[in-house]
Amino acid sequence: MSNSNFTRRGVLKTGAIAGGSLAVPTIFTAGSASAFTNEPTGSSVTLGFNVPQTGPYAEEGADELRAYQLAVEHLNGEGDGGMLNTFSSKALKGNGILGKKVEYVTGDTQTKSDAARASAKSMIEKDGAIMITGGSSSGVAVAVQGLCQEAGVIFMAALTHSNDTTGKDKKANGFRHFFNAYMSGAALAPVLKNAYGAERRAYHLTADYTWGWTQQESVQAATEAMGWQTVNNVLTPLATTDFSSYIAPVLNSGADVLVLNHYGGNMVNSLTNAVQFGLRDKMVNGKQFEIVVPLYSELMAKGAGENIKGVYGSMNWNWQLGDEGTKAFVQSFGQKYGFPPSNAAQTSYAQTLLYADAVERAGSFNPCAVVEALEGFEFDGLGNGPTLYRAEDHQCFKDVLVMKGSDNPTSEYDTLEIVEVTPRAQVEYAPDHPMFAGGDLGTCNPGA
Repeated sequence: MSNSNFTRRGVLKTGAIAGGSLAVPTIFTAGSASAFTNEPTGSSVTLGFNVPQTGPYAEEGADELRAYQLAVEHLNGEGDGGMLNTFSSKALKGNGILGKKVEYVTGDTQTKSDAARASAKSMIEKDGAIMITGGSSSGVAVAVQGLCQEAGVIFMAALTHSNDTTGKDKKANGFRHFFNAYMSGAALAPVLKNAYGAERRAYHLTADYTWGWTQQESVQAATEAMGWQTVNNVLTPLATTDFSSYIAPVLNSGADVLVLNHYGGNMVNSLTNAVQFGLRDKMVNGKQFEIVVPLYSELMAKGAGENIKGVYGSMNWNWQLGDEGTKAFVQSFGQKYGFPPSNAAQTSYAQTLLYADAVERAGSFNPCAVVEALEGFEFDGLGNGPTLYRAEDHQCFKDVLVMKGSDNPTSEYDTLEIVEVTPRAQVEYAPDHPMFAGGDLGTCNPGA
């Protein structure tokens, strides 16, 4: 069952699960030429925020939910408007979406695909949600994106970094603003070569699910292209909390770099264990042993504390950027919550505005109209510079950040420093790139 929190009375009671498949909940209105799933008929519209409120990525989920709530306020004309003021598209007026007040329900994905699908299904069928957004695990994102395609609603993915989300598992009803594993490898490799040299031997510890697999593949390919060798790649279960047994073999492997393809609490624990084993104090192959964390978040860095100093990684966005959109968002978020937002929060907020804006520009909540409005959409003012939502795979292309653990942080919120803003052109790739092969975007499903 879902852990949905109802925010309004009189929620729509629609379809049910029969025979193990999703019964499409469609509301037909009088005179409607083309009805679609959960077509809004009253004065409000409901969005579904599906985030990990428990599990290893719960801290990211909490920050995503904060950002979603802030986005709803701004869409409804409350607060200072945030990025509505800097967004290059001026379709949003702060009067809801197409004049309808924005309301929302929430669910707990538990960082588990089955739980996430059940939660999303409940929000669609019971609560009348017309758009689902959220995540933090790519396994969850892929699962929910598939369900939304079946149900005929739009899925605006939040924190999902696996190549598969807009690769082999891409769907016409799904869109990703967050960057991906290929982009991390493309941005990181030149910086790592410059910092550590071209003759390195890397040992990978990798979260055993779609995100970990594609990140490891991407980082290995990018680093080997510049001369590194890969000594080993060991898969670790997502539920792991003590990585000591995985760290010990690194010492005798001949590797001089440890790549931690871990995220959230997993990364905090594995990095802590690696430091406890003294890896960063060792000399191997005549070189100082180094650790790399390809995907960073501010929340992870805060949790890792001193252990993060000098460690390189990549990010989708960071609150220290100086553009007007970032400054507007950081100010709004900071005033409401008392601390700066994470990159998980930023992508969640941006996705909510991008969906609402697409509806406004299309003049319709019909998912197929929204898809048409988002495909090939170019925009600016949401914190990452000029950005494109590519039509072929529904992946956003924008600048990528390379980060390093700060040697002299002044607070718990500036533990990471921006080393390089990698230009969008450096991380772009063809839609048929081998790492993204397979799968079919298909056509939009309005559900009716």
